[in-house]
Formats: sequence, C-alpha cells, structure tokens
Amino acid sequence: MTRRTDWAEHTVPEYHTAPAGQGFADGADQDGADQSGAGTGSRGGGRSGGRRRRGGFGDGRGDSRGDGQQDSGTPSSSRAEKGESPTGDPAERARAICLRLLTGTPRTRKQLADALRKREIPEDVADEVLTRFEEVGLINDGAFAGAWVESRHHGRGLARRALAQELRTKGVDATLIEEAVGQLDSEQEEATARELVARKLRATRGLDRDKRLRRLAGMLARKGYSEGLALRIVRQALEEEGEDGEDLGYDGG
Repeated sequence: MTRRTDWAEHTVPEYHTAPAGQGFADGADQDGADQSGAGTGSRGGGRSGGRRRRGGFGDGRGDSRGDGQQDSGTPSSSRAEKGESPTGDPAERARAICLRLLTGTPRTRKQLADALRKREIPEDVADEVLTRFEEVGLINDGAFAGAWVESRHHGRGLARRALAQELRTKGVDATLIEEAVGQLDSEQEEATARELVARKLRATRGLDRDKRLRRLAGMLARKGYSEGLALRIVRQALEEEGEDGEDLGYDGG
C-alpha cells in the first residue's frame, strides 16, 4: 500500500519581493517547464563545487538538484534527476515534480499543471495533487500575483497594463490580477514613468527633438504606459531641458 505523504512536513514557500531590479527577470520564467534538471549529471560528469545559485521568482534557477550527486545512468537515478519519485505511483511522481519546481521560485497552479501534463501525469491525479497543494499553501496564486506586481513594477518599471498581461499568460485568475495591480495607483505609476524618462533622457541628447520624443515615449509604451501619459511626461521632461515641447509631433513610431 502506498504511504501517504505527510503534508504537514512540507515547508510553505514565502512570497516576498526581491530587491529592485532582481527576482522577476524579463523572459526568464520557465512557466512550469520541466527542463533544467534533466540529464545534467551524465553530460557534465557531475556538478562541481556543490554550490547552488539561488534565483528569484521566474528566473528558472531553482529547478536544479543541488545535491552534488552524479547521475549513475540507472533508471531510478534518471527519474530522481528529473525530480520524479522512483516509484511508479502517478500521485507520488506529481508531488515530487511540483515540490522540485516550487523550490527556489513560486509557481502558479497553471504553470505546475502544464508541467505535469508534459510529464503525462493523468489529469485527475494532477488536479487532486494541485488542489491539495493549494489547501496547504504551497500554491497561492493571489500571493504570487501580488509579489509579481511589486517586484516587476519596482524592478523593471512596468505599468499596470503590462503587469496584468504577464499575469494572464501565467494563468492567474482575472479577479486576482485585478487585486494585484490595484496595489499601484495612478500617482505611483506616473512617478515611476518620470523616473524611467529621467534615467534615459541623457542618452538621447544630441538627437533631434522629434526623435528624442519618439524614443522616450516608445520606451514607456513598451512598458505598458498609455500614449497620452507617455507623451505628457516626455514633453515635460524635454521642456525642463530647454526644448520646446509644444510643437513636437508623435506618430507612434
């Protein structure tokens, strides 16, 4: 008979924000993809030094074994390298995969569900395991969304629109997204936009006025700021430098 896992023994991950500019890295999140642990022992002849680099949310660095052992080439060690239970029980395999993926970086339920689907875990088994993880706090999409907004806004300067889009791609519920982006008010968003322009302004000196406007406003647009807000802030910044901002045109290019 399969021994039931004592869920009380699992450590609930802390959802905290990383220092500004760290943690949630652009394009680095693996969306639950089960990639980094597979086959590393046999290719590299084992890990050297035994040191483990710890990453923040979404950078995919927390997926490696970090136990200093080499892959012996046996089926059981191969499964262990991939974060799977050496037993054939799908529920045990699902729990092992999820716990490995949650080590070092929080994940949403959808990210974990996608990873289990790729490992061919039966859907009913995956749903049961993921629901249990939610019950004990190992999965918390609301806390994930709140920490994501805090980190990505202060670290990358993203506006509410861009943050909401990122969270949608990770499968966060619309209500939770609304609550998370609601942490940012219009004044805070505008202040961040002004800081972004101030940091980039010097690099545009020497360009003609229209090009400076397009470049700076385009930078804000890519971070999710509205065109109206971007134009207003950039024009004000240029005027403070002595540029005549009123006659500057902008075609969105």
